[in-house]
Parts: sequence; structure tokens; C-alpha cells
Amino acid sequence: LLMQLRLCMKGGQNILKALNNDYCANMSRIFVVGDHKTGTGPANVTKEYIKCLPENTLYQKRTSKIGRLPELFINILRSDIIFFSGYSAQNVIGMKLARKLHKPTAYLVHGAITYENKINHDENAHMSKIEEETLMLADRLFAVSSRFCEWLKENYPEYKDKIDFVTNGIDERACSEVANTDFTKILSIGGGMPRKMILYICAAIERLNREGYDFTLYVIGKDGADTEAINKYPFVKNLSLVSKEKKEELFSECGLFIQNSCFETFGLAPVEALLSGMSILCSKECGVLDLFSSLSEHDVINDYSSSYEIAEKIKYIINHPNREKLLSDIDFNTMSWEARTKELVNKLFGIKVRK
Repeated sequence: LLMQLRLCMKGGQNILKALNNDYCANMSRIFVVGDHKTGTGPANVTKEYIKCLPENTLYQKRTSKIGRLPELFINILRSDIIFFSGYSAQNVIGMKLARKLHKPTAYLVHGAITYENKINHDENAHMSKIEEETLMLADRLFAVSSRFCEWLKENYPEYKDKIDFVTNGIDERACSEVANTDFTKILSIGGGMPRKMILYICAAIERLNREGYDFTLYVIGKDGADTEAINKYPFVKNLSLVSKEKKEELFSECGLFIQNSCFETFGLAPVEALLSGMSILCSKECGVLDLFSSLSEHDVINDYSSSYEIAEKIKYIINHPNREKLLSDIDFNTMSWEARTKELVNKLFGIKVRK
């Protein structure tokens, strides 16, 4: 049986070409390991891939730790390629088993746990150890943007030869035909996480309101080290964690979305905001900027710690909305989840098990 599995994996790439990228649906099977139910950014990405992968794809259905472990073992035995999406301690167990069985593994790297925890003043030695083992064990590492791919190669040069990227996709069905026009309402997601640099957005809006503007900043997301300071601004409405319905309501009401992160591997929120009708303003550290070719200096925050720069660019965008311009950069045929999944599958079948 193991010999047959090895032959199937060895011939996977040639079969794929022969069938004109028809995924080898009847020959090879992918097992997706990762959360696709909780509604987080990584979970939503995993969910979209599961929707578009071949029908014979296996994925995790159990959520309890007790239930997930036997499911993990059984599905690794039943599959030919194991695709891990997002940070989890189960990745280490799964990758070790796959290596014993000589089955190729890929890890979709949504973030840099150790680095991000340090920025957020929330360092965790256990999480760092799991991340280190995961990066070491995976046969291939896929970043979620080309910018993050280059960051990984620079910061983990020992894995440079196995680092690649597959940029996150875009759901055209979520695109609204109506542009939001109420620029007095500004939205940012990230709660109190210092990495999101929302405090500097607050300082910029305070500067503008002193000039006579009347902006309200809506903040949603998990509380963190900056929450108390953010809440001191009178124009801030910090809603913390909200329901999907409330989030969609804000996305349809606010005119401007700001992502001022000092480190952002991709950034699904700015894409969602753009599709929902908002203009967007992002720091240069956001991987999502890879999607746009018509960016000008007015659309990008070069210094996320400069309240003056942020304020000036807010003023420019409310007078020169950038939604239509940036939407025109998006080719839904090549940037759809279906297209990204085909790209991912082609790369998965090219993986060789590392010694």
C-alpha cells in the first residue's frame, strides 16, 4: 500500500499536466488541516479553499481536541498530500506522521506568531516553539502574499528554498454596486492590538476634529494592550468583538476604512471594505497592496506612526475617493478563489518530501 501511495505521489505532477490541470480528482487526494468554522481571517481563507478544491478533498469536520486527533490520523492515512492552513499545535503531530509515511506537506502561513506576539506585548514561548517546529517540518511554506513571502525569506533564511506564496483570493459576489459616501464615519479593525496601530489613527482624527471636522472612528476587534488608550478619545466608538451582522452593517455605513498595521501579512479586511463600498487607506506594510497597480502616494501610509501623514491622507481621500480606481485594478478572473485554488493545487502536486 505504501509503495502504491509513493508511486501515486511521484506521478502526481505528470498526471496533472496530462489531464490539463483537472486536479487528478480520481488519482490523488488532498487533506486540508485547519479551522474553517470560527470566522477568523485564516478560517475564512481555509473555508474558501475547501469550497473550490476537488470533490474528493478531505477536511477536518470535528472541533474538539479529542475528536480531531483520530480524524487527523485517519485522514492522513487516506490522503496523498496534506495541506495545513493556519497555526495549530496539531500541525506538528500531523507533519510528523506524514513524514513517517513519506507524504508531502504544505503549510499556509497566515502570520508570524512569534513576531506578532512580540509587537502586541503578548509573547508566548509555547506558541513560538510550535511555530518553529511547524516551519521546520513542513515540506513547503506558502505565504499569503508576495510581500510576506519576501519577509519570510529574509527572517527565516534557513527555509528560503522551500518558501513560496499563493496570494489570497477575492470573492466577486461580495462586491457592492453602491459606493459609501458618509466619510464622517471611519472604520478600523484590530481592537486594541498594538500591531494594528489604531492609536495613531486616533491621534490623526483628533488633529482633524480640532480643525473643524466631525469624524467618528468605529473600532472593532479583540481588546488588547492599546484598548484603554483608544477608549479615551471621545470620538471613538469601540465595539470590541461584534457579530457578523453588525460588522456587515458597519461596512455598509462607513465611508473610509483604515488599516494602519505595522505588520500585516495580507489583510482581508481592506478587501472586504473595498468590495462593500468603502474607500481604503492602508499602511505600506499591508500585503494586500500587492493586488493594486494604480496606487498613488495618497493611498498608502508610509509612516504608520505619523498622525500628521495619516490626517493629510484622510483629508485627501474624502475629497478624492479611491474605491472605483482600486476596484478597476482587480481582475476577478485571475484573483478569484477558484483561480487561486488552481494555482495552489498545481504547486501542491509539485512538492517533494524533504529528508
